[in-house]
Amino acid sequence: MKTRQAGISEINQNPNFSVLIVGAGVNGIGTFRDLALQGVDVLMVDRQDFCAGASMASSHMLHGGIRYLENAEFRLVREALAERNRLLRNAPHYAKPLPTTIPMYKLLSGVLNAPLKFLGLLDRPSERGALIIKLGLMMYDAYVRGDSPMPEHTFHSRKEALNLWPDLNPEIRFTATYYDGAMPTPERLCMDMIDDTESMGARAVALNYCPLVGIEDGKPVLRDELSGETFTVETSVLVNAAGPWIDFVNEDLSRETTYIGGTKGSHLILDNPELRKAIGDHEFFFENDDGRIVLIFPFEDKLQIGSTDIRIDNPDEAVCTKDEEQYILDMVPKIFPDIEVDPSQIVFKFSGVRPLPYNGVGFTGQISRDHHMEVVEADSQVPFPILSLVGGKWTSFRAFSEQVTDAVLERLGESRTESTEELPIGGGREFPLTPESQYQWSLEQSENTGLSIRRIQSLLTRYGTRAKEIIGFLGEGEDRPLQSLPDYSVREARFLVQEEKIVHLEDFLLRRSLIAWLGQASSELLEELAEIIGEELGWSPEKHSQEIARTEAILTQNHGVAL
Repeated sequence: MKTRQAGISEINQNPNFSVLIVGAGVNGIGTFRDLALQGVDVLMVDRQDFCAGASMASSHMLHGGIRYLENAEFRLVREALAERNRLLRNAPHYAKPLPTTIPMYKLLSGVLNAPLKFLGLLDRPSERGALIIKLGLMMYDAYVRGDSPMPEHTFHSRKEALNLWPDLNPEIRFTATYYDGAMPTPERLCMDMIDDTESMGARAVALNYCPLVGIEDGKPVLRDELSGETFTVETSVLVNAAGPWIDFVNEDLSRETTYIGGTKGSHLILDNPELRKAIGDHEFFFENDDGRIVLIFPFEDKLQIGSTDIRIDNPDEAVCTKDEEQYILDMVPKIFPDIEVDPSQIVFKFSGVRPLPYNGVGFTGQISRDHHMEVVEADSQVPFPILSLVGGKWTSFRAFSEQVTDAVLERLGESRTESTEELPIGGGREFPLTPESQYQWSLEQSENTGLSIRRIQSLLTRYGTRAKEIIGFLGEGEDRPLQSLPDYSVREARFLVQEEKIVHLEDFLLRRSLIAWLGQASSELLEELAEIIGEELGWSPEKHSQEIARTEAILTQNHGVAL
């Protein structure tokens, strides 16, 4: 991956790019990768870090959206299921099969949801019973039959379910188990795609902490947040991939739009060994009494619970409130009534805004999760078209990026030469797929380098086969485990700083690792990491202190982490 300074120097030498992408979430990054693969010169910028907005606040699921069938969004479900399977094949280091279990309390409830919604007579759906869920799962399986690496769904009676999960609410009548995908580290998947893209050989530059701040003489104006320097670039097409901030970016370009009507989704990460044991390796997927879909999701040795769905005007104000926190905790007893959950078990909380299309419907769960482009054509003031990417979901980012790329290529008078459908991502290349082959891979690396098999297995889990590059870097100098978190080492941290455009201490804790997410952040760790990162980036003692204070404030205010 290019260093951040190398990217800025490249822009200064030649500020003309065929495509400028504003927003480095997953849709922006996917489009960045696809355009560069076609040989298009492309610049991607973001006012924050990569994958720091809505893409960071995902549910960590890869799914087709079984409940979208009720809204007759059949194309979306079919597309998302196909994309889920592609991610399982192309990024097996970060995308894993996830058995998902639905507890059911009724048999026939919800049968009229779809027709009543079609007639405009129903806003908030009634509870889905076993019959409607069975029909939905049959369609779900049929869409990917012959193309899925996972088994079809199964149904269990109350007796069978309670034998499998003794802590389940005994009032259930049935459970259904089907398979979707888990993606615990979406931020790392984004970093892999950026690394792949900048290594392709095409002219592609990705810059974090470099917002678009306006337009001057028909040219977009960018600002480097580190130096404060502003500079203009020239482009033929601007792709607005700013997610919930799309309308704000368009305003900076002197365009008034109302494309986004986002809703806030908040989640909690809990350290509750009893509940973690109760769910096993399954996600539990159910609906709350108010119709809101809820998930309890295994997250390494912790678990994730969410989410809310609340309208919000300013995405910068999205934080998980105390009311939301209690709302989420109050969901658990419906499924596991005898397991106590309370705020003291929360190790991390997060909130983000879904970039949904503006819609005046009352029940937010009815707003489509599909994706599309809104186009503002060029004129004398803004001499390039603006393609705004509205909606979308993590699972189907590749398909959305492909559609955007094809639209851009048409405007540039060029044709697609490569497909991303079967293109491996980062450390997913030649990733060993079975426990036995993973052990053999680790054994070979251990014999070649002298590192312990356990250490190499940890790196393989964390980075996929890209771990081989990191293992080589570890052997080029003296290394030692971090004193405050021995599962990481000093040279591993140095590698990420040098290779992944880390600017702030928070980048390492929140988006290059799961350290903060798993409740592993501490004052001692912040000091130790700030020393390592600061040495790499040339921080002064004052900057060192500022970074620690900044990170502590972000962890406390945005994520409920008390150090």
